[in-house]
Formats: sequence, C-alpha cells, structure tokens
Amino acid sequence: MAIPSTPELCVLKALWRQAPLSAREIHEAVEDELAWSFSSTRKTVERMMEKQMVAQHVRHGVQVYEALLDKVETLAAYAHDFGTRIMELDTPLPVNMFAGSKLVDASELAQLEQMLSDWPDEDDDAK
Repeated sequence: MAIPSTPELCVLKALWRQAPLSAREIHEAVEDELAWSFSSTRKTVERMMEKQMVAQHVRHGVQVYEALLDKVETLAAYAHDFGTRIMELDTPLPVNMFAGSKLVDASELAQLEQMLSDWPDEDDDAK
C-alpha cells in the first residue's frame, strides 16, 4: 500500500471523522493544519481521486467526497513504515503507543495491533 502524503492524510482524517464532505467542508476541516488556499485543497482532493484514495458523488445536488482507503489499514501502513524504515525495528511497534488516540477507538486499536503483528516480513515479500 502506498502511504499517503501528509496533506493527503489530513484530508483522509477529516473524511474518516465525518463523511461525506463537500470540498468546502474538507477545506474547513484541514485549513488550520495545512494553512493553504481552497484551490490547494481542491487540487489535492482531485489528485487523491486519481490515486483512488477518495470517491466523489453527488448528494442533494452537491459534489461530496468519501475516503476509499480504510483507516486502520492506512494507519497500520504508516506505523509499519515508521517502525521499520525510521526506527529500524525488527518487531512491530507496541500498540500501547497509540493509546489515547482521538483517531481510533478500542476495536480499531485491537484491529491495528493485529494487523501490525501479522504484517509480512520484508524477506517473505522477496520470495
């Protein structure tokens, strides 16, 4: 799985919290964190559609967007990448480091822990 960029993750987090959202609503949700223009938000969302990260449809005459990437799978990919590439760990990150997260609930935390412990070894991928 390709890991979304920081702005893409910001958009995804807004959509995971509440979807569907219009482009204007997405912009309002990410505006403080990204500090950029509405046109930059729209362009990012368009690129995310091309990458099949988000879907667009019309609701009550307004174009709205929703995440196509699964939240827990995406977070697991980030955590795995951080643990292996950045921290050079051979074992999964301890899931307790995510305790207190406002982004995941208890069941998603358990799912995240399972995904990280089941992650295929890089050596297995080379075979």
